[in-house]
Amino acid sequence: MPVSKMVGAKVKRREDPRLISGLAHYVDDIILPNTLHVAILRSPYAHARIKSIETDAALKQPGVVAVITGAEIRDKIGLIPVASDNPSLRVPKHYVLAVDKVCYVGEGVVAAVAEDRYAARDALDLIRVDYEPLPAVSDPEKALAAGSPVIHSEWPDNVAFRWSLKQGNLAGAFKEAHKVVRQRLVHQRLAPIAIEPRGVLARYLPGEKELTLWSSTQIPHLLKTQLSLMLKLPENHVRVIAPEVGGGFGSKLNVYAEEGLIGYLALKLNRPVKWIEGRRENIQTTIHGRGQVGEAEVAVKKDGTILGLQYKVIADIGAYHQLLTPGIPPLTGLMLSGSYKIPAIAMEITGVFTNKMATDAYRGAGRPEATYVVERMMDRVAQELGMMPVEIRKKNFPKPKEFPFKTATGLAYDSGNYQAALDKALKLAGYEKLRREQKKLRSQGRYLGIGLSTYVEICAMGPSAAMPAGGWEYGAVRVEPTGKVTVLTGVSPHGQGQETSFAQIVADQLGVDLDDITVIHGDTSVVPSGIGTFGSRATAVGGTAIYQAAEKVKEKAREIAAHLFEADPEDLNFSEGRFSVKGVPKKGLTIQQIALEAHMARKLPKKMEPGLSATSVFEPSNFTFPFGTHICVVEVEPQTGRVEIKKYVAVDDCGRVINPLLVDGQIQGGIAQGLGQALFEEVVYDENGQLLTSSLMDYALPRAVDLPHLDLARTETPTPVNPLGVKGVGEAGTIGSTPAIVNAVVDALVPFGVTHIDMPLKPEKIWRLCQTKEPAQARGGR
Repeated sequence: MPVSKMVGAKVKRREDPRLISGLAHYVDDIILPNTLHVAILRSPYAHARIKSIETDAALKQPGVVAVITGAEIRDKIGLIPVASDNPSLRVPKHYVLAVDKVCYVGEGVVAAVAEDRYAARDALDLIRVDYEPLPAVSDPEKALAAGSPVIHSEWPDNVAFRWSLKQGNLAGAFKEAHKVVRQRLVHQRLAPIAIEPRGVLARYLPGEKELTLWSSTQIPHLLKTQLSLMLKLPENHVRVIAPEVGGGFGSKLNVYAEEGLIGYLALKLNRPVKWIEGRRENIQTTIHGRGQVGEAEVAVKKDGTILGLQYKVIADIGAYHQLLTPGIPPLTGLMLSGSYKIPAIAMEITGVFTNKMATDAYRGAGRPEATYVVERMMDRVAQELGMMPVEIRKKNFPKPKEFPFKTATGLAYDSGNYQAALDKALKLAGYEKLRREQKKLRSQGRYLGIGLSTYVEICAMGPSAAMPAGGWEYGAVRVEPTGKVTVLTGVSPHGQGQETSFAQIVADQLGVDLDDITVIHGDTSVVPSGIGTFGSRATAVGGTAIYQAAEKVKEKAREIAAHLFEADPEDLNFSEGRFSVKGVPKKGLTIQQIALEAHMARKLPKKMEPGLSATSVFEPSNFTFPFGTHICVVEVEPQTGRVEIKKYVAVDDCGRVINPLLVDGQIQGGIAQGLGQALFEEVVYDENGQLLTSSLMDYALPRAVDLPHLDLARTETPTPVNPLGVKGVGEAGTIGSTPAIVNAVVDALVPFGVTHIDMPLKPEKIWRLCQTKEPAQARGGR
């Protein structure tokens, strides 16, 4: 790519003015005449048979148009799709409304349709459902035990799938080891809590036979395909629009029951139909993240060389699979090498059905779990060997010259310089000074902890052969007759800022003003193809497609200019949006002038099509692997269990940076969510499958006062996988932060003999640990 003016510049997001001034349109802002509203009666039981449903009283209510049960529509709407697969996978039938039985609290049972949302909600109180409660199981370990209630009777137990990976001489590694370090690790369930809950609006035009569905989704094109299958409609008669989306974090990378249901109701009732999720519904029935419990074992030499790692894990699947549920835990296995040279790795996953909402992709999607396992175990190994955490990491890093680096899990890391990121973070944090301060404070009865995390993640999802529904991405660039530029992208930004960064890419390629570029996304009738936004892929894959389309436009413009100048294309210079003949700089044409000539089509080269536009579909050859180092400094108060974050340093490497402001924003948001998992957040069900954290009164999110000042920096190691050199950054903050914070708290509590604490690190949990032992004041920092 040529020397840039816009790429690399700090450009404020062009999306923000409409968002902060209230002019943007989310699903619930879209008003269509004669719209009906839907409310859904949801199961109060985690596991029960449906003996009967009485809806007559609800149907008689003023304003109620229809009341729909699962039995009525079981053959009219297809099952909720599952895209991931493996040979052992068990897929229970998952209807849009329950038929015969419910399997988790919040499962939809009856839909009431009314003239307004209040009448629809009131109708739910008049519906009578006779349930026969069944034994429930909410603990995934207990769900595997003999005698556990079986959730799906078509199978003899609650095993949803098994998946394993084994590379290298693991037996030899453990035999050779000077020490084997073991640790049980828990990744609690999390609720994504997008600021905008899910919403769906559907309209059917019988004359055109077109169903249009507005949804708060990350994947409009994939949703269109699945809707056409669920509703048995030709795909070219289905249109999906993702308007503004108020956050997703992976939770809207899905096909939900309500999308199929609302589409069906619009077809059936021949009127627009809308459903907007409430916050309690959101926590109950939008996917959860994480949900793993496992045992890690590391074989290590006495000098700190890691010989092997083994991880046996139980993945809490929930009652049903959603779109990618079975595909998330294996991502943990693929990334178990972390930032290190580990010659032998094995992982065994047992996916388990429980009477809970499904787990699926949540910011990081399997990779935060892997990083947490590896980074906690590196600190545990350092503890056991009496080494410093920095020393053990540097000992096992691959060197920059070893890239592309092949891991024992079968991946090929594209590029990296892990030492540089770590060294920069240590310098910014003042690491050695912090260790001296830690020792001094401990002698005074104060407990400072220093934690670090050196992570690597898998991004730019990805090569199609490794993806359940394609890993390519579509882009198009068109220069209009007036010289304005229209960009179409198959990705679906919802906070990432691609309306800005994609315009920066095109501005540099074509030499046009940023304000002359419009980026369009999210409408399947305007953008003909696409995969979507997830897995930190939008810029690395979608941005590359835009870059390639802009290159094609520039080359066509070069041919037109050469024809008009009666010169060879190679004899033209292109600079600042203008072609000129070499040696005759005054003789030139701007890209805008060429665009007009291309559309007028009076002086084009023979056989050249009119217009100045191009499309590109980019298929990456590999994933990309961003990396970095996060350092967290905390002070723990043993008398209360309170954790105060004193300092936070993050050095991230996401390859080439298009817009530093966007990168910093993604890192900041990611750290906030990682901090939430480390210290506060946890979806809790009781032993009967009742959701105890069903509102934001009970589900603890980090608040502004809980977030420290973040010292952000970066190194820049471009990837060879795409011509932009971009790796991706959307999930880096979440992946790097959680283990850094936990490592810091554990480090603070070393004088109390603490070697591990399971997340979330709530004050009560820390306080109880501190009451069991008197601190050993003589213990210095590690």
